[in-house]
Amino acid sequence: MNMEVFMQYVTYLLMAIGVLAFMTSAIVQVIKEMPYLKKIQTNVVALVAAMIITPVAVVILCIYYKITIEWYYVFASFLAAFIVYLVSTGGWEKVTEMWSRTKYNKK
Repeated sequence: MNMEVFMQYVTYLLMAIGVLAFMTSAIVQVIKEMPYLKKIQTNVVALVAAMIITPVAVVILCIYYKITIEWYYVFASFLAAFIVYLVSTGGWEKVTEMWSRTKYNKK
């Protein structure tokens, strides 16, 4: 695989994560106001929403492009759901904070 094709795939991946994170944020904002979800933390609702939306999106894309759905596609979609959750909840700040706390600082 040459670098141009690789960069194209990376661009598609980042675009998909952005779209899924936007959809997760929008859905969470709408359903969070439901009476039985007001008692649950927003982060938990966002994680569950991402865990549902991401695998469904992968299955829909596989059906649309007539790709055979393999077990590792579904497994990878659950792993990607955590990334979607982090992006949709502003989790990059959390990740950089954890990195800065654990990285070695010379003093």
